[in-house]
Amino acid sequence: MKTFGNLLWLVLGGLVIAIIYYLVGLLMCITIVGIPFGVQLFKLGTYALWPFGHEMVNKPNEPGCLSTVMNLIWILLGWWEIALIHLACGLLCCITIIGIPWGIQHFKMAVGSILPFGKEVK
Repeated sequence: MKTFGNLLWLVLGGLVIAIIYYLVGLLMCITIVGIPFGVQLFKLGTYALWPFGHEMVNKPNEPGCLSTVMNLIWILLGWWEIALIHLACGLLCCITIIGIPWGIQHFKMAVGSILPFGKEVK
């Protein structure tokens, strides 16, 4: 079921989401200051490729002081909008019974995209 869900996810927009994450991550990595944010976008892009059967969890000994500060900077710079987009997409997917699994994945991605520092994809 995970494979089928992931394939449908890719066809129905997951590939586009991942490509956008990767492209914006590359743009962020142009400057030295943007590299930590680019790395987080790469992590979100990888999660966007195969969300079924994976989840974003806290790394061991996280959230620490540095990841908390970086998450605060992430939110203040406006990256919280990613979470709002995933929330809106999740609500749209949950309109139909068939779309509920994809909506749940969008909700998981919203949680992971609001505070990405100190998390890993498992």
